[in-house]
Amino acid sequence: MTLVYVGVGSNIDRHKHVEAAVCELKKLGDQLRLSTVYESPSQGFRSEAFFNLVIEMQTDLSLSAFTGMLKDIERNWGRQPDAQKYQDRTLDLDIILFGDVVSDEAPQLPRQDIYQYPFVIQPLFELCPDLLLPGDGRSVRQIWLEADNLEVLKPVEFWFTKTNFPNVKSK
Repeated sequence: MTLVYVGVGSNIDRHKHVEAAVCELKKLGDQLRLSTVYESPSQGFRSEAFFNLVIEMQTDLSLSAFTGMLKDIERNWGRQPDAQKYQDRTLDLDIILFGDVVSDEAPQLPRQDIYQYPFVIQPLFELCPDLLLPGDGRSVRQIWLEADNLEVLKPVEFWFTKTNFPNVKSK
């Protein structure tokens, strides 16, 4: 089993698509843990605010298979195959960390968003503050302590019910 961290984002029908992401990711592994869901302003373009969170999970899938399945989930939930970086999203699923894999090829791991965006480092910090980033050597906590703009994040009240997600734990 590989420990994986997946960033989830949506700014179109946010509650529906974040919930869909959790349901779909449950099919790809187990022991899911969810960070707080945050409302975050769009980055790099003007649009509606996003809901973002990070999901920790274990999977038996290879990196290649896992990546392909995330792309399938995005398409199945309305993401256009030719979607550009700075535009609205029904669902955006990004592998943040995949075990101890370090790669400059797609998907780049660890994902550079860890160092750039509050909506990645804050939830990651909640889930695994003492985890050492592969290829970097610093802990998530150390990166978080250097992060800017964490104040732009607004926690969203958790709407998931234990009935719908009995095996999912929030931080």
